Amino acid sequence: MGKIAKKKRSKITAYNNWGYLFVAPFVIVFLIFSVYPVLRTLYLSFTDLKILGDAHWIGFANYKRVLDDKFFWKALGNTVRIWVVNIVLQLGLAFLLMMVFSDVKYKMKGLPVFRIIYYLPNLIAATSIAFLFQTLLDWRYGSFNIMISQIYKLFGATYNPIDWLGNPGSSGYTIAVIQSWMWFGNSFLMLMAGVQGVSRDYFEAASIDGAGRWTIFGKITLPLIKPIMMYVAITSLIGGLQMFDLPFLMISASSAAYKDVQTVMMYLYKFGFTTGSTQTGYASAVAYVLFDIILIISLIQLKMFNRKED
Repeated sequence: MGKIAKKKRSKITAYNNWGYLFVAPFVIVFLIFSVYPVLRTLYLSFTDLKILGDAHWIGFANYKRVLDDKFFWKALGNTVRIWVVNIVLQLGLAFLLMMVFSDVKYKMKGLPVFRIIYYLPNLIAATSIAFLFQTLLDWRYGSFNIMISQIYKLFGATYNPIDWLGNPGSSGYTIAVIQSWMWFGNSFLMLMAGVQGVSRDYFEAASIDGAGRWTIFGKITLPLIKPIMMYVAITSLIGGLQMFDLPFLMISASSAAYKDVQTVMMYLYKFGFTTGSTQTGYASAVAYVLFDIILIISLIQLKMFNRKED
């Protein structure tokens, strides 16, 4: 009996070993294209590597330079300012739609259709969106200024076209609004998934007992979807502080508004990839300082959500 049991175990072990073969391609690709770049960047952040030549170890000099760099903090301030406006509009609209579609009394129909409509902007490439809004918001020939001008004419007033993307005072907020339009559908789907995971019995029982919409939303909906809310908040933070594509594509470096919309990732790109100013070691340090900032704020958010649950 002992020999038979050993043979069975050996066969099972041999069979299970095939699993390592199947997962090996993923593990190898993950180590080469994910783990290695992260560790390599960490190493380079302690060197003076430009783009060519040898890398010399300089310790924390790059990190000290980042912390003393007023342009880095200016870029971080721009990023946070755009992100705050973006997240308020994005989550505000997502919450509003979630309340409407999850309301027991409204009983809104056609949710699958609205899901597709709201999520469509998220499927469009950032380059296409940048080109679209550059055309619509052109201060001379853009459709947006033309429509506003026509509305002014109806009331006998004169409208001075606004350079939405070239004016330092409006460019950042304009990009924030466009970002909100792109991403509110994704936040809405996440929140609706959380609501649909809650048993309808809670809502119907509260409605029968005479609870109002705001009571149901505050006492039942919000507490039960906190895990989804935490996920949306943290991922929105990570994505917002890594903002790059729209500001980079829509605002040229020669524009007067460039300094007011330059994000941390654009600042990193300048030193990491721009010919003539490439400082790979310093760019790596910027990346890790940004990582630390995102990590700290994410942990604060996580602690706040956990405290509310307690």
